[in-house]
Order: sequence, then structure tokens, then C-alpha cells
Amino acid sequence: MHKTESVAPASRPIPLSMIFMAALVVHLPLLLMKLPLKSYDANFHIFFASHYLHNWFDPWNSKWYAGFSQTTYPPMPQQWLALLSRIIGLDMAYMAVQFAAILLLALGVYRFSLLWVDHRAASFASLASVFLGSECFLVYSAGQLSTTFAAPLYLNALPYLFQWVRHGNRRSFLKGGMLFVAAAAAHHVTLLFGSLLFALPVLALVILDRQHSGRGDRERLSLPVFFFRTGSIVLVVGAAVALVLLPFWIALIHYPVTQTPIPHPSRANYLLSPQWGLNYFVVPYGALILALPFIVWRGSSVARLRPLLLGFWVALLVGLGGTTPVGRLLLGRAFDVLTMERFSYWATLLALPFVGLLAVELIDRFQMRAVVGLTIAGALTCGLAVAWASYRPADATDFKVDTVASWLNRDGHDRYRYVTLGFGNKISRLAVLTDASSVDGEWNSGRMLPELTQYGGGALTSSKYFGKPGLDALSAMLHHADRYGLKWIFVRDPYYEPLLVFGGWRRVDDLEDKTITVWSKEDVPPAVPVNAPQIPPRWQGLMWGILPIGSSILAMFLVLIPERLWHRRRVLQPSATHENLVLGRLAS
Repeated sequence: MHKTESVAPASRPIPLSMIFMAALVVHLPLLLMKLPLKSYDANFHIFFASHYLHNWFDPWNSKWYAGFSQTTYPPMPQQWLALLSRIIGLDMAYMAVQFAAILLLALGVYRFSLLWVDHRAASFASLASVFLGSECFLVYSAGQLSTTFAAPLYLNALPYLFQWVRHGNRRSFLKGGMLFVAAAAAHHVTLLFGSLLFALPVLALVILDRQHSGRGDRERLSLPVFFFRTGSIVLVVGAAVALVLLPFWIALIHYPVTQTPIPHPSRANYLLSPQWGLNYFVVPYGALILALPFIVWRGSSVARLRPLLLGFWVALLVGLGGTTPVGRLLLGRAFDVLTMERFSYWATLLALPFVGLLAVELIDRFQMRAVVGLTIAGALTCGLAVAWASYRPADATDFKVDTVASWLNRDGHDRYRYVTLGFGNKISRLAVLTDASSVDGEWNSGRMLPELTQYGGGALTSSKYFGKPGLDALSAMLHHADRYGLKWIFVRDPYYEPLLVFGGWRRVDDLEDKTITVWSKEDVPPAVPVNAPQIPPRWQGLMWGILPIGSSILAMFLVLIPERLWHRRRVLQPSATHENLVLGRLAS
């Protein structure tokens, strides 16, 4: 009797409040230390948010690429960042939005896992998301705010999708539909690729469960009803996404991404390049690698888990980049445009229900030894990803760009455009601080200048790292300096100085204790607009400023609205299966 009482508490699910507390303990100190600011893309998102802060209804940004449209990138996380920055500043607003995404992920993993496993396993899966290596990698090393914000919204929407297609719950249709739209407004790549990896296994689960009707089901789901409900939500959500992101689709149709592909190490063969395999596979997966045999075995032996296993397996293979031919076969030309770490992220999310099952079985068998082992595995996985961000930071050199911004902002220097060389990811931070315009930038899909699109190089500031294509792009831009009003070049890497001297540029000033030199060219005319035909009309700016963030507000309202305010009274009926009971509670 005493033994039963001592073991009973361990068989209970972990409360969500405890999971949120774990997320607070693990991630809040790191975010308050502003660790993500050293990641690859954090300052890029802050730059976009800075534009919305000052020009909410005007998506045309003149600071990069001699002018580009921010309608080429869904704006919802950056708009929330801009709103919060009015209270706590841009940097802390970024941390707040990222922390909200981490909490949403824990909730989303719990709700998504309940489709496949019981409450206890789902709670362990949710707790594992707090220590997930791929999440830490994207937050602290890659800085992919939009990816880490969109995926939790999809995970929270999928149980509503199941409820609508399986049981015809209209409230689930509304709630899930708006969450899908909000997720689309957060990130286009997750919409176009990740949403299928998440949604198709859930729809397959509906088909597997459709004959398992019990007393709580009013109907035995038929295939025509299944296709009608699936088609209806796809059509309605598709129309809503088309409307909310209409300026994005217009920009994509008028100016498709046809530039020369830019190489990225996530597309490498990890067997031939083990350093990238360590960066893009070992670090994001961490201790999850040890669970791969269990995932394959359990997923293949249990019929209800096979759709989840298939989704995980496809995401895993695509996330391996050029290690297998799967990514190129499935994605086609998109393989040369996308980066593959996001597929590894989605794969680990799809694996978490299996991780929850494994944790439950280990704890039931080994009790405290399993608890200690799992805790150490989670801590090492999270610690490795966070430490990796410090060991190999995107901004390997720590320097200030404030003096460069001040130089550009005085004496009419901002009447001309500029380029930086050797600044790395600091170009986004510089663009936030100055009013001057550059012909460089970090959003490759937003650039339209032919000197940039016809070569396979990325940002001009890091030209040498792209080899001959990068240097060819830089040379072409310097040759056409008069065309773009390019008069100033800020150099932090002496490697580029011979190229400038040969091109007729001369050194005119020094900044930051002579660690940054300023170069100029005579007789360059002031900058004038060069991409005027691409400027979105005013009605697109109004849509862009209202609908994306409005969709997230409406989604929050529908999900959080008290039950008593719904016109239709909810009637609880007993269910034949544990899954139906769980999902019935989730739909309320």
C-alpha cells in the first residue's frame, strides 16, 4: 500500500505551470543577457521592426539595396516587436517576443502530442521542448525569430484541425483557421513547406481513427465528409492567407526570386564536411540522436504513430541537406534558395511525442535513475546548443558601429549611399542607427540590383567569404558607384583595400581608433531613387499594417474567449476512446 502511494505521484502528467516555470528558469536569464543579439539574424529582425516603428503603413525601406519592399517578408513578429519597443526598446522587445514564442512552443507541443499520446507522455514532450537543441540553436545561434514564432502557432492549430475534420466542431474550425492564418503571417517558408509536414500526418490520423467511433461520436466519419471538411478549411484558410498576405504574393509574382543561388553550408554533404554536420545535425539534435532507434521502432510498430513517423522521417532527410538526394528531389530549385536547418527544427518537433513516450517508459522502468539520466540529457542538449552559439558566434568580433552611424548622420553625408566591408552582421545594427541608404543588406530575396542578383554572393560586406562570385559582385557595384550615388565605403578588413585603391577610391577618415577607415570617390552625384517602380501603392501599405498583426489579435481573441460567450452550448458526451476525450477538452 505504501509502495503504491509513493509511486502514484510519478504517474501523473507534469502541470503546464511547471513546464512554463522551467522555460522561465532556462531561457529568461539568457534572453535578459541579450545572448540572441550575437546570432545571425536577430539584428535583421530588429532592423525590420525599426522600420515598422517609424513607418508602420509604408513598407518601402530605402536603407538597403537602394530601396526595397518589406512586403517580401511576412511582418507579424516584427510588428509585435515594433509595438513592444515603444515601451521597452527594440532589443528587449526582441527578447520578449522570442520568450513568448518559447512559451507558445511548450503549449503547442503539449497540445499536438495529445493527438498521438496520453497526457503524461505529452507533458514530458512539452518539457523536452524547453531543452530542445534545435530550438536553442535557432534562438541563440541562427536568430530565426519568424521560424520559432510560426511553428508553435501551427502546433497549437493542429488539434483544432483534427477536431473539425474528425468531429465537425465549428468552433475548432474558427480557432484553428485563425491560428493557421496568424502562423502564415509570421513566416512564409513555414507556411509553404513546414505546414504540410505538420498537417498531413494529422489528416492521416483522422483517416486511421475514422472507423473508431464510440458513443460520443454522432457519426461514423465517411470519406466524402472527410474530403469536404478538409477541403473547406483549406479553401477558407487559403483565401484568408491570400488576403492577409496579398502584398507579399503580388511582390512574389511581379519580382520572383530568380537571382543566382547563394551557397549555404546547411546544404552541404555532412559526411564530406563533418564540421557542418556538427553544426547543423549534432548540435540541433543533441541527445535526441540516441532516441532515433526508439522513434523508428515505435513509430513503425504502432499504426496510429506511422503518419507522425513518416512526417518526421521526411523532415529529417531534407534537413540533412546534400547528405542525401531527398532534399533536392522534393524541393527542386527551392533547395538552392532555402536553408536546411529549419527542416531539422521541424523534424525534432515531430519527434517530441515519441520522446514523451520514451521518457514515460524509462521512468516507469528505472524510476529515479531514469529521471536523473533524462535530466542530464536535456541539460547537455540545451547547454551544447547555447554554448555553441558562444563558441561559434555569428558576430565573432565585438565592435561598435555608433561612430559610423554618427559620421553618416552629420554634415550631409547621408545624401549619398554607402557600403561596409568586414562588418558582418553588424550592417543591420548600423542601418537601425543611421538615416543613410546602402546598396548592401542581409535580406537576399529583397534585393533587385543586377550587380547583386547576377552573382552567387551574399552580403557585400562579407564578399571575400563567397569567393570569386562575391568579389565579382563587389567589383561590379564599385564600378557603378556613380549610378547609385555610392560615395562612402567603411572598411574594417584591410583585405579589401587593394581593390579600392585600384578602383580609384581614396582614404578620407578614420574611426574607432583607426580600426575602421572611411574611403570616398570624387564626383559621385547624390543618391536618387532607382527602384521607384517597385514601391508598393498606398493601399498595400494599409493592408500590410492592419491585416497580419490583426490576424494574430483575432486568433488570440477566438482562442481565449470564455466558453460562456459562445452562443452554442457545449454538450459533453462520453467517448469510447481516451484520445477523443482529450481532444474534446482541447476544443473547448
